[in-house]
Amino acid sequence: MSHLFPHLFEPITLGPRTIRNRIVSSGHDTVLDEHGQIGPDLVAYHEARAAGGCGLIVLQVSGVHETARYTNHVLMATDDSAVPGYRAVAGAVHRHGATIFAQLFHPGREVMDGERGMAPRAVAPSDAPQERFKVVPEALSTAEVEDIIAGYATSAARIASSGIDGVEIVASHGYLPIQFFNPRINTRTDRYGGSPENRRRFLAEVVTAVRAAVGPGIVVGLRISGEEKTEDGLVATEILDLIGHLDDLEALDYYSVTAGDSSTLQGAVHIVPSMQIDPGYATNLSAQVKKVTDRPVMVAGRINQPHEAESAIAEGRTDMAVMTRAMICDPEIAAKSQRDAVDEIRACIGCNQACIGHFQQGVPISCIQHPETGRELTFLPRPRVRRAHRVLVIGGGPGGLKAAAVAAEQGNDVVLCERGPHLGGAVLLAQTLPYRSEFGGAATNLSAEAARAGVEIRTSTPVTQDIVDAIAADHVIVATGAAERMPELEIADDALVLGARTYLADEPRLPAGRILVTDWKGDWIGLGIAIRLAEAGHPVTLATAANFAGAAIQQYTRTLLVSQAMRAGVEFLGDARLVGVDEDTGYLQSTLCEIVHEVENVAATIVSGAPRAVRPDLDFGAAGVTVIGDALAPRTVEEAVYEGLLAATELADRDRAEAASA
Repeated sequence: MSHLFPHLFEPITLGPRTIRNRIVSSGHDTVLDEHGQIGPDLVAYHEARAAGGCGLIVLQVSGVHETARYTNHVLMATDDSAVPGYRAVAGAVHRHGATIFAQLFHPGREVMDGERGMAPRAVAPSDAPQERFKVVPEALSTAEVEDIIAGYATSAARIASSGIDGVEIVASHGYLPIQFFNPRINTRTDRYGGSPENRRRFLAEVVTAVRAAVGPGIVVGLRISGEEKTEDGLVATEILDLIGHLDDLEALDYYSVTAGDSSTLQGAVHIVPSMQIDPGYATNLSAQVKKVTDRPVMVAGRINQPHEAESAIAEGRTDMAVMTRAMICDPEIAAKSQRDAVDEIRACIGCNQACIGHFQQGVPISCIQHPETGRELTFLPRPRVRRAHRVLVIGGGPGGLKAAAVAAEQGNDVVLCERGPHLGGAVLLAQTLPYRSEFGGAATNLSAEAARAGVEIRTSTPVTQDIVDAIAADHVIVATGAAERMPELEIADDALVLGARTYLADEPRLPAGRILVTDWKGDWIGLGIAIRLAEAGHPVTLATAANFAGAAIQQYTRTLLVSQAMRAGVEFLGDARLVGVDEDTGYLQSTLCEIVHEVENVAATIVSGAPRAVRPDLDFGAAGVTVIGDALAPRTVEEAVYEGLLAATELADRDRAEAASA
């Protein structure tokens, strides 16, 4: 039992099941399915979290009706071909002492994908349009509503027959059950619309039908947004009233509380809240739910650290803590917390880049800090080398740190040299941007992993030929990153023009007046600098060669950043590249046509341009050489860390090949 987190590791009973601790991996789409069914990759993904000590794992949504296909890769529980997959994942999770539930799902009008790229078709209580995906749904007939309710029951029974311990009805984030309850969406006049009782009827009948289908031996829970936090969304008082009526049915064993709504950008940011939102912010909603029910309550919303979960439970704001992204980042966070090894935890930084960001691209989820996530069958368990090789890693940014840590964990003798006094590379600049401070955790986490693995770390050590010769490495991994590159500009008079990296590193005092920030990519850098300057009182114009500010940033994160920039008064100009600056004017060429934009009364210009790869000019002799990250081609932290993992793994592969040929 943990001394630091006694409440977090106290068992809890949900209906007929006792869960070993209060840590939950909630339902989240992984894009690890195999044609809508559970295959080996998804089994391995969840088994890693069960082995890491998680108490309860909730599978991603399972469609209960043919009209429930909200993406092209949703799991479907509509026929018996799904049963072997559920049985396999249940067995894998149970082997490690964890409990597993599955989600029952229908999106209603919240449909993302159409067939083969066509516009999506959706069904809903009424034909109220959906803003975010631009969907106008087809209103369901009464007979179709009844057919979907029956689908919930038969899907639940099918899942229960496979050895899954419980089912969770998804009524959160504006999905079908809650669409029926919302009077701003449901304009029906039959028995499923109109009065509050009629608008509750769909969800009440689903709950009752599911309980009857699975019997008393299976847990039945409900996921619901405690507040939808969007225009025309449901507020807390409406949700609490609904929960009170559902409680009277005596069919539910627990409530899983979250926040937000999928139908608007404003509400969707709460589906996977990024680092701009305070940790544990949704526990005020679960605390309200606990006042109207005696059933256990769990809550999701930026609970990334065990102390956040412990305090929420100890203070009575929730009974269980959803720590999904925390376990995407570190599948062993539960086991580490239980033995009070908090310094070993790889903390989620809320960047959203490879988890929900990958899902929204339609590719399997991962983590920029832990690319083994989603690739468990490729990279885990970590192989050990037969013979230790001498490995030199040049560069202490994220890619170099990952390569060094993994190579050392495999049993190699690793030396890492960093020319600067601190490890972290470009992450050290990124963390200085507004609402980006948590990003520095990537450097902290990776540095600690390298140190624990036994890497010999030398900071303030530019690698010279003498150092290369002295180390005499068998293999060299070059992770020297990228340098600032200024575009070719016509600069007249005494115009003040600075590169973004120079500005962030030196923090020079800028003259009073309008600052023109130009951005070639549409990422955090230009947008972050613009927000910083605007919040400091400067008039700011942000011009980007992308279609719009933040175009390269994950949607939920971008929504919050752009709204903050708007509140700060930043003016935006899209599809424009900087071509010249004079004493008080910036000249920008449209990327679409011949038009030239002029931004007047400019006191200074800050340029966030395309970086340039940096590689050392050294003779490595007979050593093998691998170039990774920005030194190979400037991109993001995700690619650098992945390539560090890949480079180290290839060392082990080479060792196995040598052993086989010996």
